[in-house]
Amino acid sequence: MSKSPNLFIPAIGSSALVLWTAFALMDRDQVAGGVDTLETQIGQVSATTTAATLVAGGTPAEPAPQIDKRYGLGRAAHPEEIAAWDVDILPDGRGLPEGSGDVWTGEEVYVDYCASCHGDFAEGVDNWPVLAGGFDTLGNKDPVKTVGSYWPYLSTVWDYVHRSMPFGAAGTLTVDETYAIVAYLLYSNDMVDDDFVLSRETFTDVQMHNADGFVVDDRAEAEYAEWRAEPCMENCKDTVEITMRSVFLVETPPEGGSNSVMNPAKVEGLPSFTAEGPSFIPVAAPKAAEAPAPETAEVAAASDGDALLEHGEKVFRKCSACHAVGDGARNKVGPHLNGIMGRTMGSVEGFKYSDGFADANAEGKVWTTEEMVAFLAKPKSYMKGTKMVFAGLKKDEDLEAITAYLASFSE
Repeated sequence: MSKSPNLFIPAIGSSALVLWTAFALMDRDQVAGGVDTLETQIGQVSATTTAATLVAGGTPAEPAPQIDKRYGLGRAAHPEEIAAWDVDILPDGRGLPEGSGDVWTGEEVYVDYCASCHGDFAEGVDNWPVLAGGFDTLGNKDPVKTVGSYWPYLSTVWDYVHRSMPFGAAGTLTVDETYAIVAYLLYSNDMVDDDFVLSRETFTDVQMHNADGFVVDDRAEAEYAEWRAEPCMENCKDTVEITMRSVFLVETPPEGGSNSVMNPAKVEGLPSFTAEGPSFIPVAAPKAAEAPAPETAEVAAASDGDALLEHGEKVFRKCSACHAVGDGARNKVGPHLNGIMGRTMGSVEGFKYSDGFADANAEGKVWTTEEMVAFLAKPKSYMKGTKMVFAGLKKDEDLEAITAYLASFSE
């Protein structure tokens, strides 16, 4: 790349021309010499150029030398560096690495890395987002946007989990862990069965619930012209009437901060607020928060040494996000479980059950120890279409303990 200084002379002075010439004469080895070398070279070139190439008026006496060498900045990226950045996954699965993960492994990895923020059953904790459920709510005033109800591409789920999760340790999940977590999220959203294994080969077998829910935004061409107009800037209304004034005025003291003061203005026919000069509004003491009703209660029939019930209470913590037992228990995301043993399935008043439980209720099926163990081991296999996203308990001792614990609560 070369340029003649003649192009710059009409616009810049001789000092700029000298500086440009100094840099143009340096090759990559000279640039690598450091700041001291640059300063020395610039000084030498400046003196030479001033004496030999400039005449009165700043016009060059002869054409400037042409530069054929490259600047020497940067280098070609190594294949390993390109591969490290080339990690995007396309909707059709292109870009997915080799690996796999099943639902049951995904539940374990999810509990280790994700449950602290998103809940044991992807129900969300505090302000962290819920990841499961929310189907057919996108048209509501307050839609529930989850992986199941909202996300149109499975590739987005895989890519986001792999790159950005877990919070505070992004990029630490292995490929197999990512496959497993995504498989568990799909299972939690009723998109796959509990024996599903996610891999490059099965990736496109999954149909996202909202795959067709996004369209190209063409409102600028199709709609804007119909309702947009130039805004009115003057004489927009024949009359202007003040119908309300702010009760409080906010002023900023010189030392910073803000003070809320009573607005002394009056409006005919509206409440007036008067004070002899601005008066600061006292802040009322906050009311003491009422203690929340306990979601669990001590088991009356259990002794302090009943290890089985104590173990069952610990296992129930996995259920407490959606269910309540004990005094004052009410329906939450799931029905309350007081008196569940011996009760007809799907019979808690005021709770809307899935079709599967509604059918079981019509058949008169009852919760026995055997039925409860079978359900809690694999809920979605036991009751097709259940809304419960819990994957199930795999340990026999956990199943025995939770069943005994639930049996200790009556209506």
